Amino acid sequence: MPVVLVGTALWWLGALGVLLFGRDFGVLGWTCLSGGVLGIIGYGIFAWQRSAARRGSRTAQQGLD
Repeated sequence: MPVVLVGTALWWLGALGVLLFGRDFGVLGWTCLSGGVLGIIGYGIFAWQRSAARRGSRTAQQGLD
């Protein structure tokens, strides 16, 4: 499992914890949500680059497997 997914899951768990146990959402909640959304975007880019590397694209990054 890529480390990107683990980090993204931790951000979402943090956001859930703030929602369940925090008094108000505030900065901490928005930070957790931003981390989760950026993690999803990052994983999308990672998967896109990995598929390009597997296809043998010249411009793909190397060493993603």
